[in-house]
Amino acid sequence: MKTPIFSIIIPVRQINPYLKETLLKLKKQSVKNFEVLVITDEISGSANPSEKRNLGTKTAKGDYLVFFDDDSFPSKNYFKNAFKLITKNPTFAAFCGPCITPPKDNLYQKASGLVWSSWFGSGGAGVYRNSVQKTRFVDDYPSVNLIVKKSDFNLAGGFDSSYWPGEDTVLCLKLVKKLNKKIYYHPSLIVYHHRRSVIIPHLQQITRYAIQRGFFVKKFPETSRKIGYFIPSIFTLYIILITIFPLNFLFKLPLYLYLSILFFTFLKFIFQKNNPKVSFLAVISIPLTHLYYGILFLHGLFKKEVTFKPHNFDPQTGKYIGG
Repeated sequence: MKTPIFSIIIPVRQINPYLKETLLKLKKQSVKNFEVLVITDEISGSANPSEKRNLGTKTAKGDYLVFFDDDSFPSKNYFKNAFKLITKNPTFAAFCGPCITPPKDNLYQKASGLVWSSWFGSGGAGVYRNSVQKTRFVDDYPSVNLIVKKSDFNLAGGFDSSYWPGEDTVLCLKLVKKLNKKIYYHPSLIVYHHRRSVIIPHLQQITRYAIQRGFFVKKFPETSRKIGYFIPSIFTLYIILITIFPLNFLFKLPLYLYLSILFFTFLKFIFQKNNPKVSFLAVISIPLTHLYYGILFLHGLFKKEVTFKPHNFDPQTGKYIGG
């Protein structure tokens, strides 16, 4: 058997319907120059995704490590496109691409995906992560759709298992800042990523991201101390201020501007998706997302240490179980 170019590593608590879907999609790839390593709790003895990914890399035979989540799957020509990019850019340490909401996701999942993919919903900072955008170099990208050269991965020391979520942020920081390597985003590397339904599962996922990002502002300012991460907190503090104190019309202008942008975002959603229900769910989820993220980001910013235990997501019930 020819040595695979890519080693796909998928951490998972246990075998689930989403993982089975991912494996089925991998069988339908236009080229099959890869191997698949599924690392469960039983194999690793741990629920920590980064420990599972590190374990997978030790037996990986490919020159490039491909990191997916168990609820994501690549587009049909993903590895064909990846090979072309690597051939043209052999010195780049990593490659990544957009994570799109699958067409078969339900109404509430699609609404969540619309929040993440919209400029207003994600604050502009994450639009390219969740929708097809122009090529660019990035310094931080999630491991739901990340290809890393194995030699550079090893030089960076792999994933730091003391962080979850955020182990991918730390890895990317090492690749870009310490090894002086490049991470290349290209729109042809499309992965479909099942979303958490609005609004409770959607916010539960944001809980970990917001607190960890706030903490990372202090811990890893090189890539986390960006104005885009602070804006939801600034907005939240502003809302609290105008709620408590009777301010005049001038001070309320930012709120009116926010509501105006929210309204035009709603119209844009309807025009793009032609689905009023999904558009409505998305547009009411945006301010809730901003306020929730804003509060928890500040919480993380003032914490001395952050520790999360991985939870298992049950796609059948839409709930988190275990810990």
